[in-house]
Formats: sequence, C-alpha cells, structure tokens
Amino acid sequence: MSQTKINSHKGGEFIITESHAQDTFIPEEFTEEHLMMAAMADDFLDAEVFPILDRIDAQEEGLMQSIMNKAGELGLLGVSVPEEYGGFGKDFITGMLITEKMGAGHSVAVAVAAHTGIGTLPILYFGTKAQKDKYLPKLASGEWKASYCLTEPGSGSDALAAKTKAVLSPDGKHYILNGQKMWITNAGFADVFTVFAQVDGDKFTGFIVDKGTPGLTLGEEEHKMGIKGSSTRQVFFMDCKVPVENLLGEVGKGHLIAFNILNIGRAKLAGAALGGCKRAVTTSVNYANTREQFKLPIAKFGAIRYKLAEQAIRTYVMESALYRASHQIDDKEKQLLAEGKEFAKALLGAAEEYAVECALLKVFGSEVLDYVVDEGVQIFGGYGYSSDCPMDRAYRDARINRIFEGTNEINRLLMLDMLLKRAMKGELDLMTPAQNVQKELMAIPEFGNGDDAPFSAEKKTLANMKKAALIVAGTAVQKFMMQLAKEQEIIMNISDMLIEIYICESVLLRVEKLADIKGNEAIAIHNDIMKTYFNDSVDRLSIAGKNAINSMSEGDENRMLLMGLKRFTKSAPFNTKEARRRIAKELIDANKYCF
Repeated sequence: MSQTKINSHKGGEFIITESHAQDTFIPEEFTEEHLMMAAMADDFLDAEVFPILDRIDAQEEGLMQSIMNKAGELGLLGVSVPEEYGGFGKDFITGMLITEKMGAGHSVAVAVAAHTGIGTLPILYFGTKAQKDKYLPKLASGEWKASYCLTEPGSGSDALAAKTKAVLSPDGKHYILNGQKMWITNAGFADVFTVFAQVDGDKFTGFIVDKGTPGLTLGEEEHKMGIKGSSTRQVFFMDCKVPVENLLGEVGKGHLIAFNILNIGRAKLAGAALGGCKRAVTTSVNYANTREQFKLPIAKFGAIRYKLAEQAIRTYVMESALYRASHQIDDKEKQLLAEGKEFAKALLGAAEEYAVECALLKVFGSEVLDYVVDEGVQIFGGYGYSSDCPMDRAYRDARINRIFEGTNEINRLLMLDMLLKRAMKGELDLMTPAQNVQKELMAIPEFGNGDDAPFSAEKKTLANMKKAALIVAGTAVQKFMMQLAKEQEIIMNISDMLIEIYICESVLLRVEKLADIKGNEAIAIHNDIMKTYFNDSVDRLSIAGKNAINSMSEGDENRMLLMGLKRFTKSAPFNTKEARRRIAKELIDANKYCF
C-alpha cells in the first residue's frame, strides 16, 4: 500500500500548484485504531442516542447531561485533550473522525461539539497552567460541561462589535462583567463559560466564568426550528465578579482566541455534517428499497436513483476534501512541534495555515448536508413531511449549519480575503500564475490532449479550472483594487469557483491514490463518482465565472474574458445518467451508504 507523504503545500496554495496523490491522506487509509474508536462512537449513538431522539428533543430534565456523562466515561469528550489532563491526546485526524461519527447524533452532536470544541479548546490553547490543571480534566471526563459566549443581540457576524463590558475592580482582584450574550449552546447546564467582553471599552478579551458566579443569570430556553434537544439560552452578566486569574489569554487579545478557535470549528462542522450526510443517505436508501409504488420498490425508478446517487456523490467528494485537509493540518502541527513550537501554538498555527480550506469545507459541508436531507425528504414523499418519520428531524436540524461558525456568506467573503492578504504579504505568489494565464490567452490554443495516461483528462480539466479562476480573480483585483471588498457578489462568484476546484482536486487525488493501491478495475465505481462530479462541477464553475465577468466588464474586454473562460471550462462528454445508475445500484444493493 502506498504511504502518505508529508504534504508541503501551504494553505490556499491549491489554486496555483499541482497536488499529488501520494501526498494525500484518504479515508481508506484509516488505521485499526482509527476504526476501533469510530466503532465505539457508532455503538454509543446506537445505544444511547438514536433510541431516545424524541426524549432528547423534548429536553427531558437532566437527559442531555447524562448522555454527555456517558460519552465522557468512554473518553469521547477528551479525544483531543492531552493525556496529562485526562484525555486521549489523539491526533487531528482521529479527532475529526470522532466528530464525523458523533455528527450523526442530531442535538447530541451539537452539545458534544460545543463542549469539546469552542467550550474546551480556548482553555486548552490559551489557558495558563493553573487554568488547564483546574478545568481540563473535568471537561475531558464530562464532569463539567462547557459553553462559549461570543454572540450578542447586536453583534453576530461582526463579533468584535460586542458591547459586554469588563472593568477591573478598584482593588485589582476582579473584573466586573456587564452585558448579555445570546444563542449560547449548552448554556442551560454549563459549568464553565468562555466569555468575551470589552476591557476599557475597546480591548476585546476572553474570560473563564464559572457557573454560580453571582451576577450570572440565564434566560429561558429558546424555541428553535431544529436541534431542539440542544440547550440554547441567553446569558446575562450584571456586576458579575470574575477573579483576575480567570482572564483567558491577554487583555485585548480575545480576537486571537475567537478567530483561531473558529478555524478548527469550521473544519469540525464539516466533519459533523459528513456524519449527518452518511446517516441520511442510508435512511433514504432503506426507505427507497422498501417503499412500493406501481408494484415496484421506488428504488427501481430512475428519478429516485438519480437522487440517491447524487446524495452519495456529494457526500463522497466532501469526505475526500475533509480528510485531505485534516491530514494537511495534522502534518503542519507535527512540523511546528518538531520546530520547537509549544503544543497549543502548533495546532492553532496549523489550523491558521489552512484557514482558507477550513472556511471552504464549512461552506461546502453544510450545503451538501442541506442537499442530502432535502432530497431525503423528497424520497420519502408525504411521509418525509411527517414528524413521525426520520427525515423531518434531519431536515430541520441541518439548517443551522449554514449559520453556525460564521455564516456561509461570511466564510465565502473570508476565503478570497485571506488568499489576497497572503498574496500581498508575499506568502503566496498569485500574480505570476495569473500573468501566465493572461499570456496564454493571447497565444494560439493547443489542440488535442495527447496524453492517454490514467486521469490525464481530469488533470487537464482541473488545471484549466484553476486558470479560469485566476482569470476572473485577477481581473477583479485589477479592476477594483482596494474597493474589491464592496463587490461582495463578485467575491462570492470567485469563492464558488475556489470551492469547485478544491473539491474536484480532492476527489481526483483520492481516486488516483485508490487506483494506485487497488488497481483501476477495483475502483470503477469511485471513478464514476469522480467523473460525474467533475462533469457537473465544470459547468457550475463556468456559470460562476460568467456571472463575475459580466458584472465587471463590457465590450471587447468582456468578449475576450468570456472566450478565455469558455476555453478553460471545456470537458469531454460523459454519460452521467448511466454512471449515476451504477452508483445508485451499489447503494441499493448494500442498502446503506457504502463508499
């Protein structure tokens, strides 16, 4: 079996460099230990969560806490916490796999993710030795539950506009907090709150606030569209005295905590969405195999097979991208540790390096889950709309993911902003490849591929997709310069092109590596998935590019840019109908998500 090499690519560099299959981690390379831990999470959900989903959604008193206590006893809450603090101390890929498995757990997935992610990680990465010693063992075991208080009524996407204030007491022993937070997950039963407030009116700062601190009060449980079993409340601070030793990080450096934790949170959200997708595909296939119409199971009909296949295709390509990026983050963390960086700075630095990919995965993952559950409702037909059937809960619970961890709109804007900032700092050379594409446009095009090696057609298509994105992005930067931030629609178009490129490249790398391991004949169905996604992706990229070009050019320039876009978005004919039928047959025969 081929070994995964250290991936030396920088974050965001996928747009200008070629990646190689042998450098890429794929899910088929999970170790025995990975699979054992994944099976433990599966068994936990089967035993403790799925049989009582209605009770969980009814917020039965003490039920969520008892579920989390059981998860803590198994070690599922301490996967990423170092052993010295009572955790398993596992690598980033293991943590992602557990996140994926737990992601199928509806409201429990949200409670666990908030606790293990934004609830625990700020203390793990930014806490003092005393803070870590005090809090981490009890958070890893589940004895204490954590929540994260950032959002306020007036500050959602603009997190740094928070108005909650913190004033140092005259004796210098406490910070006095006043303000309110809203949409706080786990607030109803949390023992530990990570809270952000403005010190001296303008120094955004983090604090650890313990349950029972005088002046800390909670609002009533919010009534929500989905994730009904997840505790969501407002949190109020009225002259709340927080000991100075509970200051988290440095005064005025709270943004480092908030934004660095969000990078990891975005990738993990995609992981949880993947778990939800796989469960929803399996539920859809189960139903299609048993529901009869016109004396046949509906799985026999082409319209249903299309839906099943497309659910699986999008799930598979998302998985390919998720574990590719997880491996890159894991590698970068190990590299930084080897260079002498301390534990906390190593993982945060790795996640920051791949912040573009984290934002991209969050957007794509949440939108794939929405697609999968929406088509799941459609496959169930009228029953899909009934709250007695499983798709109702899946559909409602999925919707929050496009808002969590920064809305998808904010993340699309961030993707391009981060890339351009790296280019301006000289960390990424976007200018040279963009200029080369401009020169290529002026030259006579090459005809014929001339290369019949495996995957050469897809590699050429992918290289051309990158050129198309560079044309559009380069034109936008030249035209608008520092005013580009005001052209949000064009930025969204370019970000959609970036997403298609990263996902296409990820699935190509996975299938190419699988062919290397198993041989071409053994991976025919994976090839179908990859080719079908490529076929549709090129068209989506073309539409996004065309919309951007038409938004910023006219006349001869417009014609030249559109001609260049057309030249770089050609793809060979491929019968997606037959490919989807083959993919659907695999699913139907297995009666579950099986890739």
